[in-house]
Amino acid sequence: MSVTTPVFLDHHATTPVDPGVLALIERVQREHFGNPASFGHAFGWAAAGLVATAREQVAVLVGGQAREIIFTGGATEANNLALLGTARRWEQHRRHLVISGLEHEAVSAPAAALTRQGWELTVVAGETTGCIDPRKVQDALRPDTALVSLMTAQNEIGTIQPVAEVGRICKARGILLHSDAAQAVGRIPVDVDELGVDLLSISAHKMHGPKGVGALWIRSRDPRVTIEPLLYGGGQERGLRPGTLNVPGIVGFGEACRIAAEVLPDESARLRLLRDSLLDHLVGELDGVHLNGVREPRLPGSLNVSVEGVPAHRLLGALTELAVSSSSACSSVDSEPSEILRALGRPDDLARASLRIGLGRFNTEEEITFAGRRIVEVVRSLRLSLPRK
Repeated sequence: MSVTTPVFLDHHATTPVDPGVLALIERVQREHFGNPASFGHAFGWAAAGLVATAREQVAVLVGGQAREIIFTGGATEANNLALLGTARRWEQHRRHLVISGLEHEAVSAPAAALTRQGWELTVVAGETTGCIDPRKVQDALRPDTALVSLMTAQNEIGTIQPVAEVGRICKARGILLHSDAAQAVGRIPVDVDELGVDLLSISAHKMHGPKGVGALWIRSRDPRVTIEPLLYGGGQERGLRPGTLNVPGIVGFGEACRIAAEVLPDESARLRLLRDSLLDHLVGELDGVHLNGVREPRLPGSLNVSVEGVPAHRLLGALTELAVSSSSACSSVDSEPSEILRALGRPDDLARASLRIGLGRFNTEEEITFAGRRIVEVVRSLRLSLPRK
């Protein structure tokens, strides 16, 4: 079977929209253009009904309730609302925040912004495994700690974090726990009660949904969590995210969640097999290939390796038939060594030589076989042409 190139293997950065999701978005754009806040006529009622259905679909995927879903413009906005909204709520009582050193900039940047407003920030470094040690989180907590933020799965290396363990620690201390689950929801089972989180950020475009839409899940029971808005306006989304709702995007988000829930068990197993076969091929055919982060627990389609003697920019430039990356899409323009890989203890030469491969729903076995062969060919060629250090 022939393979059409380039093969898309950058599903950490984004995912192609599922055809069923795209068809539904297009139909909503044509037929249901009403404003869901227009309560006086059928166009508004229809739009509001579609949003309600989508809210339920998103909630079901993470084990929450529809009333706990606040739609946003994406996971970055959801993360900012979680951190800054919590800070506004608690600033008169507690002014200490804990995050992990593995967080995406969508968490670390608002956390840093809070320090400029007088908050104290503790960053818990990751271990060489690519995971956080819950005991170090516990040691970082203080009487004035308002919030801990720990991502569900690391966006660069794919390691799954011990959120449930941290959740139990936080609950015992009466401290709120937020998790950026943009990389995890739709790829692995995520249940807010099992994780013990109070706030959870979700992205549509990481699970074959549209760009420009996401959600923040906010616990409404045991205990009920309250945060303050960052924007003010018409009062949409319980007053936490005002503005006219993006109905087509929200409906597409809901449909993407519905599909993800349906295919997740089989798809996770399939991607795990493809990922492991690719890793085994690379390690078997090339020397000096280092897996970044533990093999498990890891996202099923996630692989990050450093290849000795081949800088990532040279490897990516030669792999024209493959769409892969070396780091987060939000920081891939930076030539500096990956801070995440440095945190794992990788020396700068290996931190600059990482290849991030993200498999997705529409990748085939033939594509992964092709990718493995092509990576081996290119690495061998570059090692012959590049000067030895």
